Amino acid sequence: MAIIEVDHVTKEFQLGQLTSLKQAALNTARRLTGRPVEERKPFKALDDISFSVEEGEVLGIIGHNGAGKSTLLKLLANISKPTRGSVRVHGKVAPLIEVGAGLVGDLTGRENIYLNGSILGISKAEINRKFDDIVAFAELEEFIDTPIKRYSSGMQVRLGFSIATSVESDILIVDEVLAVGDLAFQRKCMDRIDSVIREKRSTVLLVTHNIRHVERICSRAILMDHGQLRSDGEPNLVCNEFYQLSEETVRRHHAEAHKGRHETTGDLELVEAQVLDADGLPTETIPCDAPVTIRLVYEAHAAIDRPVFGVGIQTPDFLNIATTHSVPEQTTLHLAPGRHEVRFSFARFPLMPGVYCIRTGVAAGNLYTTLFYAESVATVRVEPREIIHAESLREGFIPMEGNWSILPTDTPSPSLAAQAA
Repeated sequence: MAIIEVDHVTKEFQLGQLTSLKQAALNTARRLTGRPVEERKPFKALDDISFSVEEGEVLGIIGHNGAGKSTLLKLLANISKPTRGSVRVHGKVAPLIEVGAGLVGDLTGRENIYLNGSILGISKAEINRKFDDIVAFAELEEFIDTPIKRYSSGMQVRLGFSIATSVESDILIVDEVLAVGDLAFQRKCMDRIDSVIREKRSTVLLVTHNIRHVERICSRAILMDHGQLRSDGEPNLVCNEFYQLSEETVRRHHAEAHKGRHETTGDLELVEAQVLDADGLPTETIPCDAPVTIRLVYEAHAAIDRPVFGVGIQTPDFLNIATTHSVPEQTTLHLAPGRHEVRFSFARFPLMPGVYCIRTGVAAGNLYTTLFYAESVATVRVEPREIIHAESLREGFIPMEGNWSILPTDTPSPSLAAQAA
């Protein structure tokens, strides 16, 4: 049985509703004289969306910023109404949509627990029974009698999440608010959601930019794109499509302007950065495990003694994955003024499918003083050969190579057999 039904829903907003007094007077004059008044075109946050959610499903809702995810959740939580279409929700909903949503700043944490609990349909006796657990999970024992307007955003999220997940609800709606908490609390929240899924069998709607969470815990995913439902199905396949959209955006942004740190003393500058394929040709896409060469051209404005060149690989969100330096092979090299080409070659590019950015730096002298450093000087997309992209990212960044041995339990290991001999 469908516990949530969304039928041809459209949600429109009128952008720029406020006008100056002069413009309002002019518009009134136009209306009185029968002349047309320019109407602003409404913005469609959701455009003819239809889907249903079965009882007990764990649905991940993903998409870029502004895709309509949070707007959709507000309709499902009955916080706002659709412009057209219908939304039917059967059961009690526990929403956690915005930081501090439903919390009253002038009330203490204790008072907010009882207020929000009653709003969500929890009896006072049940709140009394769960009160200590709510406070302990939120880690707010010392601040529970402090007005929450003095709480940080992270403290408010912890309190709101603890209250929402303590409710015996049919549907739990969780927006991206978990990103506000620290890493330890995010993990704690995911464990709580796992418990809700496994033990309470609640229907869960999860909006997050952490795609690995969707792949790990969701039974189904939908991809939103500019207010439309672009894809609906198995999490791995939907996440794979989202990765491809994101990768195209990363590459387009990189072509427009380099992002990330860029530092130089002026002694030298990076003139060119390329990724070369197995044939030595510039490329932005390589197969998994293929040979790759990173080509860098530097312009030295002064003589540089004992330069050390570095090359690194990072994710588009600047997570450093690997780094290599020219030490100790080239520590005695003297770099004269002028242009110099530096290459670093991989016999096999060591990372799983995905989009990666190249960073580079140059140091010199006995103290390895940094002369130049830049991130995202080039990008490369590694394409899968036999495994789908989403599946490979769930497994990690680096393929593990080795040999498997499966032996009967009554057969001694090779090392023990050698000792016995």
